[in-house]
Amino acid sequence: MDFNALFSTFANHILPILLLSGAGLLLGKAVSIDSRALGRVVFYVFSPILVFNLLLHVELEADEILGTMAYTFLVCTAGGLLAFGLGKLMRLERPVLMALVLTVAFANTGNYGLPLVSFAFGAEALAFASLYFVTTSILFNTAGVLIASLGHMDFRTAVLGLFRVPAVYGVVLAALLNRFDIVLPLPLARTIDLAAGGSIPLMIVLLGVELSRVTWSHSVRPIGLSVGLRLIAGPLIGILLAIPFGLQGVARQASITETAMPGAVTNTVLAAEYGLDSSLVTAMVFVGTLLSPLTLTPLLVFLGN
Repeated sequence: MDFNALFSTFANHILPILLLSGAGLLLGKAVSIDSRALGRVVFYVFSPILVFNLLLHVELEADEILGTMAYTFLVCTAGGLLAFGLGKLMRLERPVLMALVLTVAFANTGNYGLPLVSFAFGAEALAFASLYFVTTSILFNTAGVLIASLGHMDFRTAVLGLFRVPAVYGVVLAALLNRFDIVLPLPLARTIDLAAGGSIPLMIVLLGVELSRVTWSHSVRPIGLSVGLRLIAGPLIGILLAIPFGLQGVARQASITETAMPGAVTNTVLAAEYGLDSSLVTAMVFVGTLLSPLTLTPLLVFLGN
């Protein structure tokens, strides 16, 4: 690959995210900020509005929506199963194994993935990335909870988790408005545009604030395995699965980019909630985020050609 292409891709698409998230990290170190409360504002207000606004302005066919969601499900499942199998071969203790599966299956497709796709490939690609993000949110709040709880949760509780993902309602509402050609009143449309415009910067700052809470772990082997699977195996799985799904153009660019994100910071919430090693999970997420430019830069150049 051309060094100039790699440098310009990093500088134009990844560096702005790192700088703004770095500001959030410094802010989190200097000021007492409740990142969980801020995360809830993003999750319950800004994320669903952003998803709704994108899908309202970039109309997608039903087969595109279902295809992207099915692709996301298979990528997350394949990554989780691969992590489980390798973790078993390494004879990892069960809490460590579950931490590994979580961080490999569930990537940071929101705070990191959405702005990166937006910078690299534009608004049309961002619509597909939003669908990927919504699907991983659904899986995280159902399968992710089941994994973190080590199976001590009934099926009904897991299914009810579907209704706690506000972005799902954004997808449904946008689809209905598009289907029946309903135009929003100007005050409401401007409110949505205003909130959607602030969503991505807030997500990036939140990423930095959450990373400022990282505590270190000395479990080098599982950390290395988690980061390697997430940053290298993840996009390879994504590229391979894009073939049978027939992903082309911006759909392919957005979806494969999302498969290459480091582990989601929200994994640390589940780890703390269900008694996993939260310091191990946060270390997996932090190291993966720190090293992600090394793998994302050439991937973006590859996808852009």
